[in-house]
Amino acid sequence: MTFSDLNLNKPLLNALNDLGYVDPTTIQTKAYSVIMSGRDVVGIAQTGTGKTLAYLLPCLRQWTFSKERFPQILIIVPTRELVVQVVKEVEKLTPYMQVAVAGVYGGASIKAQKEIVHSGLDVLVATPGRLLDLALNGVLKLKSVKRLVIDEIDEMLDLGFRTQLTSILDLLPKKRQNLMFSATMTEDVEILIKQFFNDPEKIEAAPTGTPLEQITQMGYKIPNFYTKINLLESILMKKEEFKKVLVFTATKKLADQLYKEIDQTFPNEVSIIHANKTQSNRFSTVRLFQNGTFRILIATDIVARGLDISEVTHVINFDIPEVAEDYMHRIGRTGRASEKGVAITFITPADAENKVQIEALMNSKIPMKRLPKDLTISDVLTEDEKPKIRMKNPPVKTPKKDERGASFHEKKEKNKKENVKITRAKRMKIKYKKPKTRGPKPSRRAARM
Repeated sequence: MTFSDLNLNKPLLNALNDLGYVDPTTIQTKAYSVIMSGRDVVGIAQTGTGKTLAYLLPCLRQWTFSKERFPQILIIVPTRELVVQVVKEVEKLTPYMQVAVAGVYGGASIKAQKEIVHSGLDVLVATPGRLLDLALNGVLKLKSVKRLVIDEIDEMLDLGFRTQLTSILDLLPKKRQNLMFSATMTEDVEILIKQFFNDPEKIEAAPTGTPLEQITQMGYKIPNFYTKINLLESILMKKEEFKKVLVFTATKKLADQLYKEIDQTFPNEVSIIHANKTQSNRFSTVRLFQNGTFRILIATDIVARGLDISEVTHVINFDIPEVAEDYMHRIGRTGRASEKGVAITFITPADAENKVQIEALMNSKIPMKRLPKDLTISDVLTEDEKPKIRMKNPPVKTPKKDERGASFHEKKEKNKKENVKITRAKRMKIKYKKPKTRGPKPSRRAARM
């Protein structure tokens, strides 16, 4: 099946032809007719399977021009990066349509976003917090929303947006089509579906945890941080093969530490992105990585969800993720759009349990490779890797009741003073060693004379 076989209008087909898109993915084919029917839909699809177009194409196909300045299509996503990505996808699909689209998210000027919303929109892409701010401010009216899309809802709930989501759903018109897309189906997601969706049809492109066929996986057992550094540098030396590499770390601290270590070896080739970076820095870094200015991007899991970075040749898990599903989102950054990709994972002895959970989720093993013979095995440990020496604190023996001292103790000598009222005459006597008087008082008669 090609996109021409779907019931798309000419403006959308022309846009797809311009983009070079010919064959729809599995989730796009399965979702299109069901969404066009008007039913609520719950789509289970992994990162990299084309789910953004799976909901955009039928929504834009059903869009009709309206003089109403409030959005007909509302798309809620968890991160600002995903807002920007979805807005770009809408713009790429609508050059032959008069569709006004914009994105709003926290961390940017709400005043500027108010002006954009007030000017009129057909499609609004938003993060939950900023969307609720604009709606409660009265700037954004949700009465015209005909189709609601919640993308990456599992990530949204993980980030703590449940309260904002339920508040937004309560503000929307009752008569609407609900579309939800997620990589995993959790209990919290099921609760929201039962509460707000109307008999949705479930569409599953690939079961949760199924690794993408075009991604080659491999793992290395490595003892510590500095041996990881040595292996990573050895791998990255192969520049012809490792053309665009995403390196994932567990924390912001480790990302900064890794960047400091390898930036000297690969000057002007490495960049870094995590939550402590400013919004403009994050957007700029991703853009420069996308256009090839940087060959290597070090990132925390903020990039694993919601960023569409094309042509990533390799994903390297410098640290194995603690959450098994995050492994799938990470490796899904490569092997996109029918291209081949490679995912390499460094596994320390402390990661054994996380590895087992990931393999249980995938129902397959991560193929393990032998370390290169010329690899230097470091015996230097970081502070976090050094064994912790815990001193035993002996319990303090509480004295028995009859061994305890009195509650009140003898006062010190200086505190034994008593407050005694001293007359002026006595005070003068003490001071001058004799009474101090002003002489006898004159009689009244003498005073008169």
